[in-house]
Amino acid sequence: MHMDFSPANITALVIAASFAAGLNIYATVLTLGILARTHWVALPPGLDSLGHTWVLVVCAVMFAVEFVADKIPAFDMVWNVLHTVVRVPIAALVAYHASAQLSPQMQMIATGVGAAVALATHSSKTALRAVVTPSPEPVSNIALSSAEDVIAVGLTWFATHHPFVAASIAVVVLVAAILAARVLLLAIHLPLRRLFGM
Repeated sequence: MHMDFSPANITALVIAASFAAGLNIYATVLTLGILARTHWVALPPGLDSLGHTWVLVVCAVMFAVEFVADKIPAFDMVWNVLHTVVRVPIAALVAYHASAQLSPQMQMIATGVGAAVALATHSSKTALRAVVTPSPEPVSNIALSSAEDVIAVGLTWFATHHPFVAASIAVVVLVAAILAARVLLLAIHLPLRRLFGM
């Protein structure tokens, strides 16, 4: 399948892929890498390097590690905080390469957008995890983590076929996640303030 590499389509692809990267960077890069390797769908030429064997192997191993680590209550919080320095820079790098055929100015804008979307997604995910993790049962944590994995893979694949729809979904879900995280954090913060007289 051929994808139109217009600036608008590439920007939409960057937004959707960066959102997915903020959830699970390894699943996102692995999905793009497999698509690049198999030529199932034509990706922007700058993403061809994601199809290299070593990239696929490293991402597959790390995806397996994250699949387990992200479902362990409490440890998942440590894992997510540490991945602030992984998800955002790699998402920016993917955005940079995806927009390689655009003008230098547009490429820098796309890179900034990719980093910003990934950071906002990652921060919202971490905030929601901070609320879910203290719950006594592990089911909600596992369900949330599994949903993130499915969304990361599904949205990345969908973005290579319908970039505008995927980007719209990413923006709507991101806004909803930010609002939900804010409401939940306030709900926790207010009782604590009353308890400690703050």
